[in-house]
Amino acid sequence: MSGPAPRPRLVIVDGVPMSALIAESPEPTAVIVAIHGGGTTAIYFDCPGHPSLSMLRTGAAAGFTVVALDRPGYGSSAPYPEAMALPEQRVNLAYGAVDRILGDRARGAGLFLMGHSGGCELVMRMGADERGADLLGIELAGTGRHYHPAAKEILKTATRERRPSGMRDLLWSPEHLYPPEVLGGATVSPSAPSYEDQMVSDWARQTFPTLAPAVRVPVHFSIAEHEKVWQADDSAVQQITAMFSAAPRFTVHRQSGAGHNISLGHTAADYHAEVLGFVDECVTSSSSEEATG
Repeated sequence: MSGPAPRPRLVIVDGVPMSALIAESPEPTAVIVAIHGGGTTAIYFDCPGHPSLSMLRTGAAAGFTVVALDRPGYGSSAPYPEAMALPEQRVNLAYGAVDRILGDRARGAGLFLMGHSGGCELVMRMGADERGADLLGIELAGTGRHYHPAAKEILKTATRERRPSGMRDLLWSPEHLYPPEVLGGATVSPSAPSYEDQMVSDWARQTFPTLAPAVRVPVHFSIAEHEKVWQADDSAVQQITAMFSAAPRFTVHRQSGAGHNISLGHTAADYHAEVLGFVDECVTSSSSEEATG
């Protein structure tokens, strides 16, 4: 099921131009805000040449409005590094961009955040922020608490300017899981923000375990069958689950036939259907709480 083609949007937040793609439902059940990872843009959620694999189009067809933000430092905001050096600046830019993009449009039951890989850092900070208490829930994919040993060695030498030869294997193999357009670089961003090196360095050992206990909404945690960056065995997942001590619900989903870039592979439609089902559950739960509250 594929919905309307997403439209580009550009809004100004605290003097910074923030770009995004939006696919609208006229009377949305809720609004899904999707945050891409490193080295790409909002196009990650609109798989080039394959509309059936697009989270933006699928979400709109299912009755949701989907906003895929260009993360601070990507897209139109790239020339403004001083405006996003601090985490709180990035959180304010993201929330501000969503508010301006939606304006007086219907939001249904509210906002649900969806993050992939490096985008999980921003999603987690938005979820742990005081405004995060009003979210319906969050989805995290392509992240974890401990790197695979082989990935750790490769990532030690990776920077924004230099990607070791082994990086492609970590992120894009097995290659048969992805359409050829994607493997050809159709979703790759030409640059990355300067803050990202430190952000990536701090994530697993400091940021993730510090922010997780502050998230107080339902969490859906997705793991690709062929994830090569993060450890995802039962022990690793138990440790991650325990970190979300204040979340009313923590759901683990293992997506078969998927690699690290879970929204760009041939099984992306199955993954997106799983996420949309979870959002529906969050909407139902929220409505029940309001009715009894």
